[in-house]
Amino acid sequence: MRLGIHLTTFNHPEDPAGLAAELAATGRAAEAAGAETLSVMDHYFQMEQNGRAEHPMLEGYTTLGFLAAHTTSTRLGLLVTGVTYRHPGLLAKIVTTLDVLSGGRAFLGIGAAWYDREHRGLGVPYPSTAERFERLEETLRICRQMWDPADNGPFEGRHFQLAETLNSPPAMSSPRPKVLIGGGGERKTLRLVAQYADACNLFATSPEEVAHKLSVLDAHCADLGRDPAEVQRTMLYRSEALNDGDLDQAAKDLAVYAELGISTVILVPPGQGSPAEWIERRCVPLAPKLAELG
Repeated sequence: MRLGIHLTTFNHPEDPAGLAAELAATGRAAEAAGAETLSVMDHYFQMEQNGRAEHPMLEGYTTLGFLAAHTTSTRLGLLVTGVTYRHPGLLAKIVTTLDVLSGGRAFLGIGAAWYDREHRGLGVPYPSTAERFERLEETLRICRQMWDPADNGPFEGRHFQLAETLNSPPAMSSPRPKVLIGGGGERKTLRLVAQYADACNLFATSPEEVAHKLSVLDAHCADLGRDPAEVQRTMLYRSEALNDGDLDQAAKDLAVYAELGISTVILVPPGQGSPAEWIERRCVPLAPKLAELG
């Protein structure tokens, strides 16, 4: 089982003056822990279930660009980009730029978006759920076309029309940046994973629920004629045992998910204190235990 780190808060005693140094230290700590991925949220406002909307929230891709300059090996992406936040042609260009400047370490994490307050707050259109999923599928198709150097032609969709899908310089990742779709919706989200994504991302609700979601994903793959083994299974995980320093118990809890096929566990530092210090204390010693699982 591989390790990922996901940042959900940007609180700092010297906010905002201390944020840059803390982020740089967090990037170094994540690499010291051997993290496969380092991700941040893609929100305009802090999620209300994670604090208050007024709490600090950095723009996602600007933050990843900063982290690219302070890391050398870990892959970088948002967990996950809301499809409504950026026009898909621009989104593909942004991820490509991150990929080029990080030396081929970008991935596209994407989902259908859900936080209506931040959309209303900043005047960003927030279509119906059905339309957001339609836009998500078109966005996935546009990104694929933008990352295909042999196809600079137009794209004609219901919601998006692009006269050209020119994207220069091209991404460094081969054959393209990996795509991760977040969410466990069984009818739409997991089917889009089976059709377009290199990875899924689920919440660690319970081993039974995760097993069920993975079985639904496998069924969609079968319907589409895709080998389920081609889809990396990742999971977002918060651990009281880990926060308490009981690394053996945390590894034991995660072993159950590893047996289900989860290959990457993405851990979330607590909202208070230094995420860099938390990674050094908890994730660096946990990583060897995770490597033994699977």
